[in-house]
Amino acid sequence: MKWLRQIFLRGQIYGDLSDEIRQHLDEKIEELVAGGMSRRDAQAAARREFGNVMLTERDGRAVWRWSWIEDFLSDVRYGLRGLRKNPAFTAIAVLTLALGIGATTAIYSVTYATLLAPLPYPHPDQLVMVWPQFHGRRVWGASAGDFLDWKRQSTVFEDLNATPSQGATFNLATAGHPEHVRAQVALPDHYQMMGVPFLLGRNFLAEEGTAGKEHVVILTYKLWKRLGANSAIVGQQLRMNGELYTVVGVTAPGPLDRIQFDLIVPLVFKPDQINHAYRWLFVMGRLKPGVTLAEAQAEMSVVARRIAQDHPDTNKNWEVSVERLQNDFLPSDTKVSLWLLLGAVGFVLCIACVNVANLLLARSSVRQREVAVRVSLGASRQRIFSQFLTESLVLAVAGGAVGVGLAGALVKVVVALLPEFTLPSEANVRISLAVLLFTVVVSVAAGVLFGCAPAWQASGVDPNRALKGDRAGGGRRRLRQALVVMEFGLALTLLCGAGMALRSFWNLAHVDLGVRTDHILTFTLPVPEERLKQPEQMIAFYRELVAKMRALPGVAAANVATGLPVEGPHRGKQFWIAGTPHVERDARPNAGFQAVTPGYFEAFGIETVKGRAFTEEDRAGGVRVAVVNENFVRRYLPNVDPLTQRIVTENEVPGVQAEQPLVEWQIVGVFRNVRSYGLRDDKVPEMDVPFWQSPWPGVEMAVRAAGDPALLTKSIQEVVSSMESDLPLANVKTMDQIVDDRLAGDRFYTVLNGGFAGLALVLAAVGIYGVMAFAVAQRTHEIGLRLALGAGRNQVMRMVLREGALLALLGMGFGLIGACLVGRVLKNLLYEVAAIDLGVFAGVALTLLIAAVAASYVPAWRAARVDPIVALRYE
Repeated sequence: MKWLRQIFLRGQIYGDLSDEIRQHLDEKIEELVAGGMSRRDAQAAARREFGNVMLTERDGRAVWRWSWIEDFLSDVRYGLRGLRKNPAFTAIAVLTLALGIGATTAIYSVTYATLLAPLPYPHPDQLVMVWPQFHGRRVWGASAGDFLDWKRQSTVFEDLNATPSQGATFNLATAGHPEHVRAQVALPDHYQMMGVPFLLGRNFLAEEGTAGKEHVVILTYKLWKRLGANSAIVGQQLRMNGELYTVVGVTAPGPLDRIQFDLIVPLVFKPDQINHAYRWLFVMGRLKPGVTLAEAQAEMSVVARRIAQDHPDTNKNWEVSVERLQNDFLPSDTKVSLWLLLGAVGFVLCIACVNVANLLLARSSVRQREVAVRVSLGASRQRIFSQFLTESLVLAVAGGAVGVGLAGALVKVVVALLPEFTLPSEANVRISLAVLLFTVVVSVAAGVLFGCAPAWQASGVDPNRALKGDRAGGGRRRLRQALVVMEFGLALTLLCGAGMALRSFWNLAHVDLGVRTDHILTFTLPVPEERLKQPEQMIAFYRELVAKMRALPGVAAANVATGLPVEGPHRGKQFWIAGTPHVERDARPNAGFQAVTPGYFEAFGIETVKGRAFTEEDRAGGVRVAVVNENFVRRYLPNVDPLTQRIVTENEVPGVQAEQPLVEWQIVGVFRNVRSYGLRDDKVPEMDVPFWQSPWPGVEMAVRAAGDPALLTKSIQEVVSSMESDLPLANVKTMDQIVDDRLAGDRFYTVLNGGFAGLALVLAAVGIYGVMAFAVAQRTHEIGLRLALGAGRNQVMRMVLREGALLALLGMGFGLIGACLVGRVLKNLLYEVAAIDLGVFAGVALTLLIAAVAASYVPAWRAARVDPIVALRYE
């Protein structure tokens, strides 16, 4: 502490005093000295009269020294001594604060890294996304023609780049078995524009974005480490999809290691891809220095109108939106959930502060004589207040220090529980300098919050009554009770929010999926488009593969599809109903679209409610048929027999990104709604067609097993390898695992909310226990008198328990108001839970009431066993 004092003393302010002030001070000091006061005490008295400064002499010059610094250091030393003398009190208070501050710091670190921290790129405020909009609605992809026109006609960008929205996959040949890896396809200068650093090698060259020179690859740091961290890998070749690619660079550790892809290959536009009809690109740009977002938006709006005039058949009613890159891909529900989690831990911190305030109020009650003596010796109310508040700040700083360590551990737990790819890749969740600064601010604010009430009470002590032994504790007792009511209100609000999240999770976990999930193994077969180019090749390959798999021991069924239940069809398709007026391409409705083999519906237990499912007769060259779900019929065919209708769509050819001829599909069946787009949404229209009539190279496979489906993985891989040696099985999961993965996000928020609510419940119970225990100790004399006058021990117990229950009920009354507000906020995030869920509210209130009664039982039991003779002598 000496070094801190020296720093402050070096900040003394020297200056010549005016003659008037010097004369006044001298007169005052001499007057006090003449009255019998020592010169030092006289100077101290002058300090109080002429501001909070002390007059000394140094080298014949007057010195003004800010004495509040010395007072503060003195209060800190006194507070530390007091905390050392009461280790039990100190440990409880510090641990309580550490729990609240640690939880708040951990969740703030996630919120800061996700929503507030600047992107880890040079000049991140210049990075923007450029989105096409149709009738004011964002469309997740721009056409290559639009992108090239934007790049050519705009003047506000330093650079403009594009990447395919779907990315790509490669089968990477390794020393063991082939590995399925995801890749981002990007124009050569994309990462140069972003400012991504390289650990080894270089970025793509401009000529590597042309046909014939694109067989080069950049590895992310995580893939480079997985492949052995070879420092000489630049210039070496990797076999991907059966072709050789030269490694030209390895990115430095950073955001790219937290994204879905493992490597980057150049984007090369094929002639048939350069059109304005097929929208498949994400467009990112860097604004020129000094260009504002509004200026960029204004220019791009003009460019969009110009393109619409030049290409009215494809760009009529299409606009452009320029948006900041930061959090542009983050769903609004995730943002709201993070702020709600931060609010939840804020409630926990408030409850912790209330508990510590009650502890300090109880401690200040037993320090009344000490305060009275200090007041009698001349200490002002302001001085007493500042001393007690300083002691609270010392306690808060200690709790904050312990809380930082707890937050570090909690951050690791939170990151481990977070579902993969929930947060943006730029979000580096850690205890950063900004988070530490937040912790310091929170700690000081907490110290002031829980320290003001005890400090105010202490500064208001009447020395005459305190020195006579009078217990002027009625106001203090009411304040402690009010604080308990407050923390029970906060706890009820938090517990109701957690209870609603738990109810939502229960509803999702038990939703009717419309399919069977037991005994089904699923996996992806990432067959490259170059391997199977013609429809006849695809059909022959998968017919043979399905036949071999069905012949395996333990396999009850094997099917091919371009999508799976819960995970969803991988594609949507625009359509219209044959016989209705022709609809312009951009205005056509959209439905989920997937191709499946015969037996798919039976394997998953999907019920056909009208017509039939597919058979082996639905093959290439025959009548094109389709089945649709109930949502499709309800939305698009409400008053007609669906089996008499035909659907018109564009034909789809793998690898071709251009407008195709129209084809018709005769509806032959209607199947029950399946939760194909996650567990929450069962309103999506869907149409399925026979795989043999619309084949695709890369597919999903589903194998129904007679026993444990996971045991079939090895034999299935052997069958696939026998047909294609470098083809891996990717994303191998059972259907139960897929459903469990879909629950991961809701499970994460439910676990965190439940954990914080449980902590709030414990703190509230501890708080009411402390208040009741102290109240019993303060009323020992009264309780002894009651017992001496004939009161039964059960009556005393009921009196204490009744008081504890009453405090809890009052707190719950206020808490229900907060719970209703929280319910309205959470309603859109929860599944089939009302904003005011009476069942949840009643269960939480009952839980809190039981906790309050249980926490009051021990003090009540002690009160009932007070010895009346001892109690009557109690002081």
